[in-house]
Amino acid sequence: MSNLNGPNIITASRIVATPLVLWLILADQGQQGPLRIWGAVLFVLFMASDSLDGYWARSRGLVTDLGKLLDPIADKFLTGGALIVLAVLGELPWWVCAVVLVREIGITVHRLIAASSNVVLAAAWLGKLKTVMQSIAIPLAVLPHQVFTGAFGWWINVITMSAAVILTIVSGIDYLLSLRRLPR
Repeated sequence: MSNLNGPNIITASRIVATPLVLWLILADQGQQGPLRIWGAVLFVLFMASDSLDGYWARSRGLVTDLGKLLDPIADKFLTGGALIVLAVLGELPWWVCAVVLVREIGITVHRLIAASSNVVLAAAWLGKLKTVMQSIAIPLAVLPHQVFTGAFGWWINVITMSAAVILTIVSGIDYLLSLRRLPR
């Protein structure tokens, strides 16, 4: 099966387009203007394309080892980049960014090492739930909805980002525990 298929092209496009999303958010310089809104809209579209390419690959028998590796890398690049940008803008504590990035980079590096031994470790359901929660929390943090929602919107951001961080930690622990159950 060829690695050059529709789902893998969508995944690679997410990686290539991520710098544009990050630039839009940063170029707005925290002013909550149209660039920021476009950055949030593109973030949501790219995260939605994650589901699309996965569904397409599974339903058409186009799942490849390359796709299994690139897909989580594309997710990490987009979500990690957005978290870093939010921290740079002073809108997210750096420790949140650090906790998420350490978990994401650590597991991704481990998957790449495993792949070099021809072992592909697919994401568990808890990791997928974590990705969904991050996909909700990050655009809420990027969207300038607090202009309209005020303190309520701020609390929604705090709650969703907290849930995303908790799921990030719990799914990381679950991943480590699942490694202990694997045959050596």
